[in-house]
Amino acid sequence: MNDERVLLHTRQVQYRCYRRGDGLWEIEGEMRDFRSYDTVVAEKGNLPAGTSVHHMVIALVVDEELAVQNVVSRMEAVPFRVCREIENSLKTMVGVRMGYGWRHTINERLGGTESCTHLRELLINMATAAFQAIPTWQAQQRKQQGEDPLNGTRPHYLNQCKSWRIDGPVVREHLPQFYQPNAVAGAEPGKE
Repeated sequence: MNDERVLLHTRQVQYRCYRRGDGLWEIEGEMRDFRSYDTVVAEKGNLPAGTSVHHMVIALVVDEELAVQNVVSRMEAVPFRVCREIENSLKTMVGVRMGYGWRHTINERLGGTESCTHLRELLINMATAAFQAIPTWQAQQRKQQGEDPLNGTRPHYLNQCKSWRIDGPVVREHLPQFYQPNAVAGAEPGKE
């Protein structure tokens, strides 16, 4: 690595997941791009260092099955006025369930000029945030009540990474009921 590095651009992305009083869940994603130097932007003129070129927020409401009930996006900072014309484009995701095919559905419904590259990128990874938060919270609640934390179902994360492969040592030790020593590595979940 060269010791003479100069920071030029920063992209900050943050996801937060909330359990709501109405039994639904809200996943909020926020993305901000800014530069560490003054930048001239066509429709805005000079942007001082640290000023957002992009600042976008998505609030996605899902039910217990991770089906989208509502979605709201805000484009707090964009380089062009025309960008805001697609602020409500994500409404086409209402009814879609997060899970296998999520990325494909986003690209199918919001690809190209139907939406915004940055909103799509933020939306794609909202599923990861939801899967980190919601099933884990639900399992912990069942465990505290003395119930089966998995509720008798196969975890969604099996065969989705090296650690959780169904023929590996982590599954053998922690989830032996799903361990398959002769399984095909990388097989699609439920189709080994």
